[in-house]
Amino acid sequence: MNNWKIIVASIPILVLAACATVTDPIGQPTTLGAESAAIHGAHVDETASRNQGSSRLQQIRDHGHVVCGTTNDVAGYGSLSNEGANDGFEIDLCRAVAVAVFGDPKAVEFQIIGSAAERGPALASGEIDILAWVNTWSTSRDANWGGNFVHTTLYDGQGFAVPADLGITSAYQLKGASVCVAQGTTTELNLEDFNREYQLDMNVSTFETFEASIAAYVAGQCDAYTTDRTFLKGEIIAAGGAEDEHIILPETISEEPISLAVPHGDDQWFDLVKSVIGIIIYAEAYDIASGNVPSASTGNTAVDRLFGLEGSWGQEDLGVSQTVAQDVVGELGNYGEIYERHFGSGGLGVPRPSGSRNALWADAPCQNCPKGGQIYAPPFR
Repeated sequence: MNNWKIIVASIPILVLAACATVTDPIGQPTTLGAESAAIHGAHVDETASRNQGSSRLQQIRDHGHVVCGTTNDVAGYGSLSNEGANDGFEIDLCRAVAVAVFGDPKAVEFQIIGSAAERGPALASGEIDILAWVNTWSTSRDANWGGNFVHTTLYDGQGFAVPADLGITSAYQLKGASVCVAQGTTTELNLEDFNREYQLDMNVSTFETFEASIAAYVAGQCDAYTTDRTFLKGEIIAAGGAEDEHIILPETISEEPISLAVPHGDDQWFDLVKSVIGIIIYAEAYDIASGNVPSASTGNTAVDRLFGLEGSWGQEDLGVSQTVAQDVVGELGNYGEIYERHFGSGGLGVPRPSGSRNALWADAPCQNCPKGGQIYAPPFR
């Protein structure tokens, strides 16, 4: 078999939800009546005012919050805490942008987009300021979604889960198997490619929502379930499956670079969001965490520039405070802290060893050797 074609990534992509919901800036969800309300009905007046010529940053400031289109049912990325508040890796990234704009992590409204298919229209409408819905950055989405993707914030990859009692140890043994998958996702498309290339004659069962697809698998309607590796096991357990009754097969069949996206039409806003992601990445590279954010010169020019203590890296052009990095890292932490909270020991338990794809590029043991990770941002200068 052409095993060399299988991409061994570190982890994978996502799927969907069910009904459109809007969450207030404190994080409490409010359900809307129609599936498409998250796109067309929740902020008609706000969307109209966004089309009157002022910059998106000024419009956001006028409205008093950043609108973040997201999901509330994907463990690690975006879900509801036991208290009913929005929680997750991408939720924290949206809060980081709110800190950059307002100095307040609560100055964000989480608009819940009910299905994978609604993401592109929600972004193109300009109704949301940031799309944070476990988006795989792909060429077709770049071309068709009406938005720009910022830095890759996590590298994932698609995998398979199967009941342990089937005795299957490889995805290549799934010939003729039934596989549950969610509709309207790159997951579904990747499965079609894998099935066709290796002539596995799988019986693919698609479901409109993520919850329905995983529930069908846990109920025994399919021999296998496929989605991103980051949350395969966690979502099975959340759906009622016993941890020791399911195994994750070793193959990773896709590249899933996960990224936030912003609507087309305002380069300053695009650059601002990119810079916020860069701040948390470089803070980790410089060993600056939420507990040791500098407020006076450290003697390290690169650190002092990033944290607004010497010179500038473009804060005034972006319309943010000179000390925006102090605010963002002080509130949310650096990239490693945010990862650890949601994917590491504080969350799904997905390791991030030195040299893995989700490690920093700066983890390379020598300056010019390609042995670091792939989490990277342009220099701040």
